[in-house]
Amino acid sequence: MQSLYQILMMILDIVRFFIIAHFIMSWLIQFQVLNIRQQFVAQIWYGLSRLLEPIYGPIRRIMPQMGGIDLAPLVALLAIQAIRIVLFNNAGSFG
Repeated sequence: MQSLYQILMMILDIVRFFIIAHFIMSWLIQFQVLNIRQQFVAQIWYGLSRLLEPIYGPIRRIMPQMGGIDLAPLVALLAIQAIRIVLFNNAGSFG
């Protein structure tokens, strides 16, 4: 059976992957490499957006407006990395 530490690290890795995928998709859509009118692209885009909004929403409320630049994904990635460091430094406590 996997330890709680391994499960938490796996969840953080999955969330980090989704944030990076969402970030890359946003740029590809912005530069019209991907078309949001295509059903498959739209499903992935809206699915990732709905999945990540509970993470981005509180960050966006706290951060000041940056003139159209959304720094919520960057802050979320930094928070995930900080959580990973804390978990790694306390891995012995998970038994």
